[in-house]
Amino acid sequence: MSSVTFEPQRAALADVVAIPVTPFAADGSVDAGTHRALLRRLLDGGIRTLTPNGNTGEFYALTPEERRLVTESTVEETGDRAAVLVGVGHDLPTAVASARHARDLGAGMVMVHQPVHPYVSAAGWVDYHRAIAEAVPELGVVPYIRNAQLPGARLAELADHCPNVIGVKYAVPDAAKFAAFARDAGLDRFVWVAGLAEPYAPSYFSAGATGFTSGLVNVAPSVSLNMMEALRSGDYPAAMKIWEQIRRFEELRAAHASANNVTVVKEALAALGLCRRDVRPPSRPLPEDERAEVAAIAEGWSM
Repeated sequence: MSSVTFEPQRAALADVVAIPVTPFAADGSVDAGTHRALLRRLLDGGIRTLTPNGNTGEFYALTPEERRLVTESTVEETGDRAAVLVGVGHDLPTAVASARHARDLGAGMVMVHQPVHPYVSAAGWVDYHRAIAEAVPELGVVPYIRNAQLPGARLAELADHCPNVIGVKYAVPDAAKFAAFARDAGLDRFVWVAGLAEPYAPSYFSAGATGFTSGLVNVAPSVSLNMMEALRSGDYPAAMKIWEQIRRFEELRAAHASANNVTVVKEALAALGLCRRDVRPPSRPLPEDERAEVAAIAEGWSM
């Protein structure tokens, strides 16, 4: 294990980490052909890190068979053009089986979704992630942290046991908490990914993040890449110009406790003729009167 350095995986996390949508056909099934076309559009647009089965991909609304299909399609379509970070989660046996499936397909990393359980202890959080990481020592493992109560010392403890825990998708909406957590866990030990996408990327980069996740990237890859370029060069005024450009789109996604997070992205893609707007319950398509605003934003970016 000590001989594995995970340098390619670490480099892939310090980038725009795209969370592709999962398009649905008219009959409600996963539209595999459109899914591949959208992946090609991201790859052709310069995206080099893809996360199948992320939240923008409606992970929790997919069946186990559909999650496997999405993973397989992504790995096949990507080939050696990008790194693939497969989302895994649910109960522990399911998460371990998904991680092994990703490994067997040739993916290089897994992202472990925040455990869905009403009672999560900090020590139990370590146990959950340790079991997954130890099942796939060849893969880079990236915990997806949404729990504001989790102390940074617990992440350090996890990585002491599992050196393949190489990065963190941090999605607590508090830049000061992120800065403290990263330093308590080990700022240079992990690749820190701003897990709340472009709206939080500038503040999280200033505190030590070097990558950010994106759902907006499905609509306009160049916008996300331009922000990354500005942040990498430390040009915060340029990054904030892009922030202003995407602000309304991201506000629409974040409204009503992020009820329309995926809905707005798919609406924009539908306006561009790239996929159907359909989302699965408990998400819902936008009402008619809100669609025009999203279409106008998407059209402005596609110029």
